[in-house]
Amino acid sequence: MRGRVLTAVLMALLLWLPARAEPVTPVRISPSVYYVRGASGVPSLVNRGHTSNAGFVVTKDGVVVFDALGTPVLGRALIDAIRKITPLPIRRVIISHYHADHFYGLPPFKDVGAEIWAHPAARAYLESDAAQARLAERRKTLAPWVDGKTRLVAADRWIDSETVFKLGGLTFRIFPIGPAHTPEDLAMMVEEENVLFVGDLMFGGRLPFVGTADSRAWISAIDRIARYSPKVMVGGHGDMSRNAAADLRLTRDYLLYLREKMGAAAEALDEFDEAYKRTDWSRFSHLPAFDEANRRNAYNTYIRIQGGDK
Repeated sequence: MRGRVLTAVLMALLLWLPARAEPVTPVRISPSVYYVRGASGVPSLVNRGHTSNAGFVVTKDGVVVFDALGTPVLGRALIDAIRKITPLPIRRVIISHYHADHFYGLPPFKDVGAEIWAHPAARAYLESDAAQARLAERRKTLAPWVDGKTRLVAADRWIDSETVFKLGGLTFRIFPIGPAHTPEDLAMMVEEENVLFVGDLMFGGRLPFVGTADSRAWISAIDRIARYSPKVMVGGHGDMSRNAAADLRLTRDYLLYLREKMGAAAEALDEFDEAYKRTDWSRFSHLPAFDEANRRNAYNTYIRIQGGDK
């Protein structure tokens, strides 16, 4: 009997913690702009799925948010953090791309009346078996923060070309930068304060997650982004950057190295396992998320180049 009581108490505590204890701490990076930084590594029960970055801009007429974090509880925590800074309404949420760690936090934003903007290429993902498979996986690996009630939220407005709007004296420039990390990559520039949000185009100080991305297009997108020369740039993971050129270079150099080494192996018809073992990864092996992501990144690059992505 005592054991059952203790179990019930522990379960109650587990269910209580997500609603009240999420580590979402805004950092002010310019007069109007804030960001929150996710933990290094991949989503897990230890970090409660809080591995991605998000940001928000406080204007005199309302708030614009960039990305919504990786669980509904984290989305709610982000709203609570914004409320500690301003009572003004959250007008819009711009989603950089539809990977789980960036948009699963959307439901609470819809509940407070925010309008969701994203690139229309995300529609195909939302309608795919892959989206449902990822949701099922997160319901297992991030329970109870992702559960049976978690829903995938589509955009209210789909943005497929550069769009500029003004709010509260600030100019926001939303523009596609993909296909790169995903087909639907969007960026947001806050022009008067020269702050640029680029989603997973940049992984600050950690290994990027490449997955099935078009790495060749991603490298070209990095070159385009570098021309903006922002004062501050916020990527989808890791620290924000006050030296965009240098921090973009880490992601770019890694992608080039993947393509060089795995491309040579694919063209020589070498077995992937042997090619992977003989590749010197020491330049990148110290980076957070290397153990979790590098082999998969290398394999997917090998397969893409083998299939004709030169």
